[in-house]
Amino acid sequence: MVEKLIHNIQRNLQLYLLLAILLVLFIVMSVLSPSKFFTPNNISSMMFQMAELGVLSIGMSIVILTGGINLALSHSSMLAAILGTLVMQAMVAAGLNPLLTILVGSVVIIATSLILGAVNGFFIAHVGVLPMLVTLGTRSVFEGIGLNITKGSAISGYPAEFDFIGNGVFMGIPFPFLIYIIVIIVSILLIQRTSWGISVYMIGGNIKATELSGINTKKVLMGVYMMCGILCGIAGIIMASRYSSARTDYGSTYVMQAVTATVLGGADINGGEGTIIGTVIGVAILQVISSGLNILGVNRNLVDIIIGAILIAVLSIRFFTKFERRIKKSENPV
Repeated sequence: MVEKLIHNIQRNLQLYLLLAILLVLFIVMSVLSPSKFFTPNNISSMMFQMAELGVLSIGMSIVILTGGINLALSHSSMLAAILGTLVMQAMVAAGLNPLLTILVGSVVIIATSLILGAVNGFFIAHVGVLPMLVTLGTRSVFEGIGLNITKGSAISGYPAEFDFIGNGVFMGIPFPFLIYIIVIIVSILLIQRTSWGISVYMIGGNIKATELSGINTKKVLMGVYMMCGILCGIAGIIMASRYSSARTDYGSTYVMQAVTATVLGGADINGGEGTIIGTVIGVAILQVISSGLNILGVNRNLVDIIIGAILIAVLSIRFFTKFERRIKKSENPV
């Protein structure tokens, strides 16, 4: 009971620290470029960009909670978007109702990404292949299928109304950001307020002990990768709408950024620890850094290097912190 209380206090302090870091970064960027960074246009632009990365990061964080990883994240998202685009192209050519076309196309995208997530889940949960190896393989497969369909180019042909999903504004708030907020709320309720969510944490902590407690770990893992698939589909819809096209390499940098945001938000890369809200704050921190450095004229490649360095630094700090705790525990076993 005492250990749980201490853990909760530490977790809350970590979230407060992340919020403080986010606030400091925001203030620093605003001071360095007040005429460009701290403006309604830039804030709106960040909200548009944050939505697709945020949805994918939540999907990644749920997988990481189990001790897994999804390297096929963006490629499954875009393969689903490509297939959905083909369906919408055919419906537009047939002169069908635009809203019906968008509805059917969106269902196809989410259903496809759900199936792709289930493929990952099957090999991980039932066959027993390591998540990194499975998703590395499916990443290549999904990318290859997408390239064969599109011949390496972008495809489009949506109804004009489809653009609103990724570029529209509702009551002054970017519409994709509203979708992101809904995803955040639903994910928090599922992961942190249900018995299934507790099982996800338990698997990440100790899968063998979880099996012995009577929980069907295979079923839970399948659910995790299928949920990640659904979130990939939602992100695919947002990206296809925002860019008015679908292409295999859209969002290819999001895999590393999603892992960085999740780990930065307090998740243990080995599983069993982390929160959705922590990931959300991590995404916001990365977005502020990325937007701020771009406005300051820093080369985009250097921004990627900085984000990669942040991931390495956070992982290193976590490793040495845990190593120090293990030493202290061995010195004071009582």
